[in-house]
Amino acid sequence: MSDRSDQLLPAVSPPPKRVDPPRREAMDIVLACARLLFVNGQTTEHTIAGATRLAQAFGYRATVFVHWGELTLRIEDDAGAFIDMIEAAPLGVDMNKVAATTNLIDAVCEGRASAAAMRPGIETIACLPPVSLWRFTLLAGAGAAALGVIFGATHFLSLILIALSAGAGALLRRGLTLASRNPFAPPFCAALLAGVVGAIVVRLDLSSTLRLVAVCPCMVLVPGPHLLNGMLDLARARIALGGARIGFASLIILMICAGLLVGLALGGTSLPVSGASRAVPLGYDIIAAGVAVAAYGAFFSMPWRMLPIPILVGMLAHASRWAMLAIAGASAEAGAFAACLIVGTVMTPIADRLRLPFAAVAFASVVSLIPGVFLFRMAGGLVDLMSLGPDAPPHLLAAALTDGATAFLIIIAMGFGLIIPKLCIQYFVAAFVKPRSPALAKTPRSS
Repeated sequence: MSDRSDQLLPAVSPPPKRVDPPRREAMDIVLACARLLFVNGQTTEHTIAGATRLAQAFGYRATVFVHWGELTLRIEDDAGAFIDMIEAAPLGVDMNKVAATTNLIDAVCEGRASAAAMRPGIETIACLPPVSLWRFTLLAGAGAAALGVIFGATHFLSLILIALSAGAGALLRRGLTLASRNPFAPPFCAALLAGVVGAIVVRLDLSSTLRLVAVCPCMVLVPGPHLLNGMLDLARARIALGGARIGFASLIILMICAGLLVGLALGGTSLPVSGASRAVPLGYDIIAAGVAVAAYGAFFSMPWRMLPIPILVGMLAHASRWAMLAIAGASAEAGAFAACLIVGTVMTPIADRLRLPFAAVAFASVVSLIPGVFLFRMAGGLVDLMSLGPDAPPHLLAAALTDGATAFLIIIAMGFGLIIPKLCIQYFVAAFVKPRSPALAKTPRSS
C-alpha cells in the first residue's frame, strides 16, 4: 500500500526511486554544466550558483572556484572532500547554450530529470550551432547601418556602404572562427576590411562620411559583455578574474583599432578628427536602436522568440537618452548612465526569468551607446601624433586626449548604470530567488 501511495506523490517532489550519481560522475556533470555556463558568457555569480545547486541536488556539498582558464570544484561526502578542475576560458557569448544549460539544471533540481539524462543533454547543448550564416551576415550589416543612422549618417549610399562592409566582415569573422581558435584574428581582420573599404570610399569619392563608413562596421565588434562581466566581478571583489576579463576585452578593442588604422593606412588615408555627431530625429533614433539590438542578439545567439524583449527595452533606453541630450541638455555620459540605469533595472529580473546571461542581454540593449567613434578617433589621433612628430598641430594631442577621456567616462557610466540596479535588486530580493525545489533542501551527505 505504501509503495502505491509513493507513486502518487505530486510531480514537484523528487522521484522516490531516484538514485544519486556516484561521486566521480556527479563531479564530471557539475563541472561540465559549470563550464558551459562560464565559457558562453554567464556571469560568475550565476555560474557558481548553478553548479552549487546541481551538486546539492545530487546530495553533495559543493564549493566552486572560478578563475580565468579553469574551474575548480570541491565536494564533500561521507568519505571526505574531493577536488577536481576543468579547463574553461570565457572567450565567447552564446545565450542559447546558457539558457539550455540553465533549464537542464532546473529540470534536475526540480526532479523532472535524472542524472542519467544529463550527459546526453550536456553533449547536445555543447554541440548547438551558432545562428545561421545568413542571419549573422544580414543583421551585422543592418546593425552597422543602424549605428550609422544613430551617429548621423544621412546619405542612403553611406548606409549601403556601411552595411556591405559590415556584412563582408561578418562573413570573414565566421570563416576565421571556424578555421582558427585565436580569438583576436576575427575582429582584427574584420576591422582591417572595414578600414580598406573606408579608404576605397575616400579614393573614389563615394561618400563624404569616411568616419562613419569606416567606423560603424568596427563598432559592432566591441566586446561589451566581457567588459560588463569584468566590471561585475570587480564589484564583487573578484579582482583577478575581473581584471582578466577586462584585459581580454581591452586586447580585442586594441586589435579592432589596429585593424582599422592599418586598413586605412593601406589605402593611404587616416581617420579624420571631426566634431560631434549630427542630431538625429527621435523616430529614426529609436528604430535604429531596435535594429542594433536585433543585430547583437544574432551575434550572441539569442533565440528569435526572446528577441522582442531586449529590442523594446533598448528602444526605451535610447528614447530616454535622446530626451536627456535633446531636452534636458545633459552630457553624453549622463545620458548613457540614465539609459543604462533603466536597462539594468528592467533586464535584471527578465534575464533571470528567461535564463539568459545578464551581461549579454543587457549589453545588447545598450549597444548603440558604446563610444566606438571616440575610441577610434583617439587611436587615429595618437597615430597621427607619432607620424607627424614635432610638426603635429598643438590641438591634435588635446583632441586625442579628449576623445579618449570621453570614451572612458561613457564606458564607466554605462557599467555603473547596468551594474548598480543588478546588485541592488539581487540584494533586496534575495528571499525571492531562493531555490524553489524541495530537491535543493536535501541534506548533504556530509555535515
